[in-house]
Amino acid sequence: MDWLLLYHLFITVLISVPYSLAEAPQSLGCQTTCGDVNIPYPFGIGQGCALSKEFELNCTRDKNGTYKAFTSESSDVEVVNISLFQGQARVKNWISWQCYNSTANEISDYSWGELNLTTTPFRFSSTQNKFTAIGAQTLAYFYLQNGKPLWYRTGCVSVCLSMQGLVNGSCSGIGCCQTAIPLGMNYYTVRFDGNFNSSDVSSFSRCSYAVLIDANSFNFSTTYITTTNFWYGNNGQVPVVVDWSIGNETCQAAQRNKTSYACVSSNSSCIDSTNGPGYFCNCDKGYEGNPYLPGGCKDIDECLNKSTCSGICTNTPGSFICSCPRGKHQVGNNTGDCYNNSRIPLWVKMLIGICVCIVVVLILSSFIYLVHERRKIATMKEKYFREYGGQLLYQEMKSKQGFTFTIFKEEELKEATNNFDAKNILGEGGNGAVYKGTLINNEDVAIKRCKTFDERQKKEFGKEILILSQINHKNIVRILGCCLEVEIPILVYEFIPKGTLFDLIHSYHTSHFSLSSRLRIAQEAAEALAYLHSWASPPIVHRDVKSSNILLDENFMAKVSDFGASVLAPSDQDQFATLVQGTRGYLDPEYMQTGQLTVKSDVYSFGVVLIELLTRKKAFYWDGAEERSLSSAFLSAMKVNKLREVLDDQILNEESMNLISGVAELARECLNMEGEKRPEMREVAETLDRLRKTMKHPWVHEIPEEIESLICEPSTNKELEITSYRSLEEKAMLTIESGR
Repeated sequence: MDWLLLYHLFITVLISVPYSLAEAPQSLGCQTTCGDVNIPYPFGIGQGCALSKEFELNCTRDKNGTYKAFTSESSDVEVVNISLFQGQARVKNWISWQCYNSTANEISDYSWGELNLTTTPFRFSSTQNKFTAIGAQTLAYFYLQNGKPLWYRTGCVSVCLSMQGLVNGSCSGIGCCQTAIPLGMNYYTVRFDGNFNSSDVSSFSRCSYAVLIDANSFNFSTTYITTTNFWYGNNGQVPVVVDWSIGNETCQAAQRNKTSYACVSSNSSCIDSTNGPGYFCNCDKGYEGNPYLPGGCKDIDECLNKSTCSGICTNTPGSFICSCPRGKHQVGNNTGDCYNNSRIPLWVKMLIGICVCIVVVLILSSFIYLVHERRKIATMKEKYFREYGGQLLYQEMKSKQGFTFTIFKEEELKEATNNFDAKNILGEGGNGAVYKGTLINNEDVAIKRCKTFDERQKKEFGKEILILSQINHKNIVRILGCCLEVEIPILVYEFIPKGTLFDLIHSYHTSHFSLSSRLRIAQEAAEALAYLHSWASPPIVHRDVKSSNILLDENFMAKVSDFGASVLAPSDQDQFATLVQGTRGYLDPEYMQTGQLTVKSDVYSFGVVLIELLTRKKAFYWDGAEERSLSSAFLSAMKVNKLREVLDDQILNEESMNLISGVAELARECLNMEGEKRPEMREVAETLDRLRKTMKHPWVHEIPEEIESLICEPSTNKELEITSYRSLEEKAMLTIESGR
């Protein structure tokens, strides 16, 4: 039983040792002051009273009976102040000096000092100390070390040949100089350069001084040059600021070892040292005390300070709450400034009132401006809507059953095209750009934004768009709706996926494009134009017929598009004057000269499309270094019986030559310079239909010799030539019909 009791007692002592050491300054009755210096833990006087050996201090009584704290028994470094919060202390440093002996004509009096802190937790503060030299002819060197076999040397020169130029408080090199030191230094010594002495200036300045000093405690005096006041006035020592830290680990590393971690108080924080390795501790905001002792950080009762809160103060852990009694208000958040509602200074009331008025005026002005701009935009949209016949369209939409036409909002079309993003452009020409868009119901559409709009189009737009919207032909692109809220109306068409005839002819030049496909597309386009000219009421002149306005659907069926330049022909006359509009290379020469637009202008343009199909050349193309008109080159070749030279090689063979010659002759009729002599579009469509039927019957390989002779030998009588061609062609068709 006695052994068991001793065992438990031994274990209890072992467990209690760490706690006893943590409580050492209090439980062991350790001395907490030395003279006027407070000695807070982790520092301590005597064995077992400090955190570690390097933090132990000695309290020694000098010859005057004053107690002073020193770093160790073997050190004469006097500690005059320790700050836990800043992790700093102030120690005394001996002033190094040398004086010129005029009798011996040499430097015979000197004391070159050093300061060694290598066995302490101290390092010289590089931010608050300056190496300072004083004298009329002085060059002092400062040797430093950071505890490693690495030395640093710095220094400065102080010169003055007379008392002139010396200024109290100025240490800029005249009588006094200063220089900074690097981080992490804990040892230094001073040396004077022997070539700099006071022999030349001994009449007014005999001594030089050098020391590392707290820059904030030093103020240069001109008497330091002419007297020994700097030494004797400071008893040979001046304060220097040192940073201290615990160990050589960072906070992150130190916190892993709970037994050696020094910040043991709750409500405390660890701070990495900025001057060498190690860390120190601080109490958190709202707490004060010693973070190195358990429970050492105590809550600050801010309410004890009457100036903290002029209202009702309630202390809380680490903070406080200040509230104002009834009838008073608080300025700021928890500031403690409570004012009577009736006692707010007049200037404060005026300032608040002015600020409120300015804010109100700004808000009202912004609101009025926004309302005005919205009304302005709404007025402009309403104006455009009226100008372009929006009311007429609305009435027709209400009155007619099955009238599928939509008047779109501008925002709908912006959303459909991603704000008319250039990436969505399908094509662009002189009359505008066409964008691909996707409506809210996921329907793909083609949206055209026109660039120009003349006054006639503005007046007639509503009527014309109403007629165009009712066109229902398989070879004409349907117009689905329009937007009238903009300066120039936006048109919405059905989306045709396979691109344009222009692309098929020219962009894919190496791909095979059969003669039968060319004739089919030509006939389908001709049927569409014939419908516009002969069966629409009133007739419609397209005015911009070209291969890029003939689209191809998923089955490569032709669909005539782009009615942005179309006009309605008047019922009482065959032609009328209008602004010349169209595309270079396709424009009717007669229309360009006279400005008189007729349906025959479309016929001419279609003739250019026909020869594009036969030659696979553009309306204007480069022949060597020369740009040539396709229509002129074609007519010239026909005239001299050299049609083969301009034809596309893919369709050039003996079996199809007669058929090609028939199409070429039809194109020449369409390109007649006199509009009256050109065929109607319905005649063109019928002729193309007959030629296609000829191609479909294998037993008819040739056009009668009479027709071939007319093609190969140009006649001087054009009227007779055309008539003969048609009569002979009719005979051929009768032969085909009887063959069935």
